[in-house]
Amino acid sequence: MPLPTAQTVIHSHHGDDQVTLTYEARFLRRKVLKTTSGAEFLVDLAQTTSLNKGDAFQLDDGRLIEVVPAHEDLLEIIGDLTRLAWHIGNRHTPCQLEEGRLLIQHDHVLRDMLQKLGATLRDINEPFTPEGGAYGHGRTHGHSH
Repeated sequence: MPLPTAQTVIHSHHGDDQVTLTYEARFLRRKVLKTTSGAEFLVDLAQTTSLNKGDAFQLDDGRLIEVVPAHEDLLEIIGDLTRLAWHIGNRHTPCQLEEGRLLIQHDHVLRDMLQKLGATLRDINEPFTPEGGAYGHGRTHGHSH
């Protein structure tokens, strides 16, 4: 029996089921995924898509599968956030911007740089939802936007 297929992503904070995905796994075009309840479905999108909290796959049988960001090992950054964010952005590193802190994925080179810039760093485990592309199109690769 063929798997239910999702060819559409909609914005919905409600789903009939959920799929929990890391930041990297939320960038996809075609893949079989398993929901929290154990059901499998095929994602078959027209183009590679960056998914965020609040997005849902609409299956061909009408069900909605809500996308939930997974907890990940991250680096919390506290200090002169404007200066530190500039250095992180200059390296094209995904960064979650929050009041009073920045979050990035672990990177020993960036950790070293940030320590030298005076940042206070702490290892944490939380969902990672970095800021989207400069032109509001999610993740961008290159300058064709």
